[in-house]
Amino acid sequence: MIIIKNGTIVDPSQGIHKIGDIFVDNGRIVDKAADESNVEIIDARGKYVFAGLIDMHVHLREPGQEHKETLLTGTSAAITGGFTSVACMPNTAPVNDCIEVTRLIFSRINETALCNVYPIGAITIGLKGLKLTDLKRLKSAGVKAFTDDGMPVMNRELMVKALEFSSNTGALIISHAEDKDISGSGVINDGEVSAKLNVTGIPAEAEVSMIKRDIELLKDIGGRLHIAHVSTAGGVNAVRDAKNRGLNITAETAPHYFTLTEEEVITKGANAKMNPPLRTMSDVLAIKKGLADGTIDVIATDHAPHHSDEKALGLVDAPFGICGLETALPLGLQLVRDNVITLDRLIELMAVNPARILGIDKGTLKVGADADVVIVDIDKEYDVDVNKFHSKGRNSPFDGVRLRGSVYKVICGGRVVNI
Repeated sequence: MIIIKNGTIVDPSQGIHKIGDIFVDNGRIVDKAADESNVEIIDARGKYVFAGLIDMHVHLREPGQEHKETLLTGTSAAITGGFTSVACMPNTAPVNDCIEVTRLIFSRINETALCNVYPIGAITIGLKGLKLTDLKRLKSAGVKAFTDDGMPVMNRELMVKALEFSSNTGALIISHAEDKDISGSGVINDGEVSAKLNVTGIPAEAEVSMIKRDIELLKDIGGRLHIAHVSTAGGVNAVRDAKNRGLNITAETAPHYFTLTEEEVITKGANAKMNPPLRTMSDVLAIKKGLADGTIDVIATDHAPHHSDEKALGLVDAPFGICGLETALPLGLQLVRDNVITLDRLIELMAVNPARILGIDKGTLKVGADADVVIVDIDKEYDVDVNKFHSKGRNSPFDGVRLRGSVYKVICGGRVVNI
């Protein structure tokens, strides 16, 4: 048995925000110590206790791209960041577009993962946008949602069929909202910085128009639609309007979209290149408002590690993506310090809501729940050093930045996991 003593427990799933104790036995949260003769005591005085965080948008790269990340290194990064559950995107090699690949991923999860990992299946075969995968078989194999993340589903009829499947089965469809006819070969946000650097920009409308298309399909067809990595004010407004119309839509953003602007690219180069790109300060403010008013449901990292040689290719040729698992929590805590959201709301965004949307029994410290717990020293400061990341990736625009808020201990499935 483990007893976490005297921590400030914050669990929005129960409306709890108080100093108290958490009891763990046989992998579950229990209401009291059954046998105090064989107990491990964790002193959490002065620290905060949350349900293990859940990141519903990560790229773990295995199988096929182990030079970027593996299930072991990716889940080690997750644990270090306070995440006890992650959902991995299907753009592996081979793509997770059939049950054989899904079963391979599950077998590797069982062999090496340090936390809970939930595979996401592809909407189209090979992420090519030409033919629908066997959604029914993939769902039966255990995938938690479907997306072509990294690529949009440009073909309207294929998205219609995906939403029809969702309407009939309750499956979650995740939209990578990008109109490729608008974004084209864009590299960073279309604006002052792209003009200054003389590189092709990605207009905000590339995101907004695709969000609006998928919302209209959702209105006509039904189903469950989740918008990934919202980065624009127009995207926030479109999701807010859809919610006001009563549609079954949820949305996420990532810490870099409420923290950084396109200006970061000038000094950080390819390590500040992601898709969708960093936008303007007005977009950052809109994202913050969306987080505060309930328009945006989830903070996810879009953790996308790349080999340093790939990012060294320069702004135009380097791949999109940054590492996010090990810096997300302190960046979220800054929203609390800035009075954008409350601490309870942050835990909703990073644990309660992603669990609900994915349909997993996580994100809570209720008695009987799986014992996934993170203990955090929210005031501990440190300087980010990408060379100390547990991830294989070093591609982060936060290298050298002083952050506040550090994970103290993590319990996953009732076991303390070394950080």
